[in-house]
Amino acid sequence: MTGVDPAELDDRTLLRELQTLHNTRHDTLLHASDEALTAHTERQTALENEYLRRHPDRQITAARTRDGARARRD
Repeated sequence: MTGVDPAELDDRTLLRELQTLHNTRHDTLLHASDEALTAHTERQTALENEYLRRHPDRQITAARTRDGARARRD
């Protein structure tokens, strides 16, 4: 993995790193080399896992659940 260990990042930096990766994901998928896409995926997963480790009780929006999605279709 490249970059600073996610566990060493403060919350603000962790969120900024996640936002940057999420913003560049689509372009990386469409236009990056296989190696770059793999690195992007590994970094994104590491950062997301660290966020989830720190925030196991994060607020879940009802509309973002399966039941919420089904309710929008009805």
